Amino acid sequence: MASNDSDRSADHIPSAIKILVAGGFGAGKTTLVGSVSEVTPLNTEEVMTEASLGVDDLDGVEDKTTTTVALDFGRITISDELVLYLFGTPGQQRFWFMWEELALGALGAVVIADTRRLETCFPSVDFFERRGLPFVIAVNCFEGAHRYDVGEVATALDVSPGVPVVLCDVRDRESSKQVLLALVRHVAESMAMPV
Repeated sequence: MASNDSDRSADHIPSAIKILVAGGFGAGKTTLVGSVSEVTPLNTEEVMTEASLGVDDLDGVEDKTTTTVALDFGRITISDELVLYLFGTPGQQRFWFMWEELALGALGAVVIADTRRLETCFPSVDFFERRGLPFVIAVNCFEGAHRYDVGEVATALDVSPGVPVVLCDVRDRESSKQVLLALVRHVAESMAMPV
């Protein structure tokens, strides 16, 4: 009995890739996952309390009232062949202990950079460089922030020449998708896979 297209598609399981979304506190990790996820994203946003005073650096993000305390999770289908599972990491230093667990099985990462507080993404860059995990830098272009070109950001972060740096607005679904596609291409190149 010959199978038809619907039989083949029912048996077809797309490749799933685990991606981390990291960066400094308030850089836009939760927003990126939420803007691009095709399912209602899971997040662990909690209202910030007085307990964070003197612990979390709010310089540049004074209006922030919530924070991720564990992870964000979302999913996006890139093609019939590829689904990305997104895991957003918490940004504050006191939650970095979770990064090791979240990184297990990840094939790549997005490091969101906020040029108003560029130094807050250094720990993420270091984390992925030490593990040899392919990553891209996504410069979240905040309204009112000075605009830098990708070369200036790459130089300031001292990343390897092969690390892609892209400008984006994480609130915009299409912009966030372009960041993820840049990462997928970078992961494929680093694994010498066809894109």
